[in-house]
Amino acid sequence: MNKKPKRWLLYAMITTIFWGIWGAFIEIPEKSGFPATLGYVVWSLTMVPCSLVALSVIGWKPETDRRSIGLGMSVGLLGAGGQLILFEALRQGPAYIVFPLISLFPVLTILLSVLLLKERASRRSWIGIGLALAAAVFLANPNFSGQGGGHGWLLLTILVFVMWGLQAYVMKFSNKTMKAESIFMYMCISALLLTPVAIAMTDRTQPINWGFKGPWLAAIVHILNSVGALTLVYALREGDAIIVVPLTGLSPVITIILSLVIYAVMPGTVLLVGLVLAAAAIYLLSE
Repeated sequence: MNKKPKRWLLYAMITTIFWGIWGAFIEIPEKSGFPATLGYVVWSLTMVPCSLVALSVIGWKPETDRRSIGLGMSVGLLGAGGQLILFEALRQGPAYIVFPLISLFPVLTILLSVLLLKERASRRSWIGIGLALAAAVFLANPNFSGQGGGHGWLLLTILVFVMWGLQAYVMKFSNKTMKAESIFMYMCISALLLTPVAIAMTDRTQPINWGFKGPWLAAIVHILNSVGALTLVYALREGDAIIVVPLTGLSPVITIILSLVIYAVMPGTVLLVGLVLAAAAIYLLSE
């Protein structure tokens, strides 16, 4: 007997692949002289065409009641706000500690989904979730060593962890009463509203590359993130958050594989362990 195709899995895999490719190329514009803060502005603009396509699917009739606006803007502000806070955390603290801590945000999403949404998963899925979380730590932190000074960056990192964990939960919760396309529209609006903050955070004392490798390449790269964000909303509409979020959280697998090919380097032991754990998690979660 043929199994019914799982649309949530298709959407989740698109998000994982697109975010993985995005992660492999996101540093190129910044290394070419285009600040990450302005990259945020470009990203917010790439959300617009995706939002227009989504709205056309529902006949340009998004939910506009007070509750829907509140939920949609909460999803958007938690995600986009966390991105801006991440910039500051990375300025103050070591990336090899910041990213692993943030990568554990699915734990919060899973706890909230189980406790508040009463989601359930099989033993196989729980094993896959556990492996996915373990893989995220290894993959986000191939050089896990050393300690960062100060505590400000740690507090900011924890804040991003909480915001992104809450965002995925609220996104799933919103899907119960809202169209996925409406949620994404409010995510787009939220991202655009925070662009003045990103511009204000930009270091104008350094030269900015306005050529192709600046905003134009950033737009090409960031459109992958925007499309992935849209398919994530669809994935959470179709599937349980406790499965979807850990699966899409494995996008670093794609990022690392592409980076290894681009820079022609061999992975270390920790990285290999992460890749093996991720492969096992993908197999268990997609069954």
